[in-house]
Amino acid sequence: MMQAPDALLDHTLIALADPTRRAILKRLSQGEARVTELAAPFAISLNSVSKHIRLLERAELVSRRKAGREHILSFRPESLRSAREWIEQQERFWKGGLEAMDAVLAAQDNKEQS
Repeated sequence: MMQAPDALLDHTLIALADPTRRAILKRLSQGEARVTELAAPFAISLNSVSKHIRLLERAELVSRRKAGREHILSFRPESLRSAREWIEQQERFWKGGLEAMDAVLAAQDNKEQS
């Protein structure tokens, strides 16, 4: 399911905002896992873990495949790359603006000291 870039970024940032979902991603970064394996360390219901997983799927951070009755999840880092690129773009924009403001203030200080 391909989403508009802005919608995907929104879903990615929402997914990353929760520590449970980040823990699930950390576990999946080590390799595939069944839903029941992912749920084991958490003191919440399997249904709650499934809701977290659905948000990760909506953000395209995980993919699911079925093997018989088992649902096996895999990490998909592409959405993280898109979020990283957006964050880096924002950082460049703000850094450039702050450097320009610093130069104006330094010039003003020099003028006042003369």
